[in-house]
Amino acid sequence: MMFSLTSEELSVLQLSCKVAASCLVVSIIPAICVGWFLARKEFWGKSFIETLVFLPLVLPPVVPGYLLLQVFGSRGIIGQYLAPLGIDFAFNWKGAVLASAVMGFPLLVQSIRLAIELVDQRLEMAAKTLGASSLGAFFHVTLPLASSGILIGAILCFCRSLGEFGATITFVGNISNETRTLPLAMYSLMQQPDTETAIQRLIVLSLSVAFLALWFAQWFHRYQKKRLGR
Repeated sequence: MMFSLTSEELSVLQLSCKVAASCLVVSIIPAICVGWFLARKEFWGKSFIETLVFLPLVLPPVVPGYLLLQVFGSRGIIGQYLAPLGIDFAFNWKGAVLASAVMGFPLLVQSIRLAIELVDQRLEMAAKTLGASSLGAFFHVTLPLASSGILIGAILCFCRSLGEFGATITFVGNISNETRTLPLAMYSLMQQPDTETAIQRLIVLSLSVAFLALWFAQWFHRYQKKRLGR
C-alpha cells in the first residue's frame, strides 16, 4: 500500500526525527545568545561576524560537509584529539546532528534576531527601573515577547535538518540505521530500479512532517499576535 511504511522506512523516519530534534537541542541556546547579541549590540566588525554566521546559507552544502570532515574527522584538526577520548563524529548519527546544526543554525539565528529586534527596548528599560536585573529583563520581558519568532526559527531549523543532504552525506556518509535520514534514503532508492512507490511514500512522509511543522508555526504566530493584541 502507498501509505503503509516498512520497518526500514520507519527506522529512517525515527533517525531523521532524532537527528533533527538533537540538532535543535544543541542549537537553540547558542542561537538565542547570538541572535540577541546581533540584535542588541553594535561593534566594529559586526558585518564580518554576521557574514560568518550566515555563510552556510549561501555555500554549496558539500563545502561545510568537507570542512567538517577536515576538522572533526578521525584525522581532522580537532577530531584527532577527540578520537582517543571516545568522541567520534564522522560516519555516525552524532556527525549528522553536527552537519544539520551547521546548516540550520543561520535560519534559527536570523528568526531569533528579527524577533528580538521587534521587542521594544523601552519595555526592557521599564523592567530594569522596577528592579529587574539585565538577565531578569531578558527572561521576563524579551524572551516572552520574542517567543513567536523563536518558535518559528526552531521549526525552520528542525525542518532544515530533516531535509539536510549535502553536508550530511559528505561528512558522515550514507549508512543504513546510522546516518541514512529521509533525503539520503530517497537518494539511495533513486539509484535502484523499481523503487518509485517507496520513493513516493518517503516524499509524502517528508511533505507531511514539514507541512504540519510549518502550519503549527504559523498558527502559533497568529495566536501570539492575538494574545498580545497586535
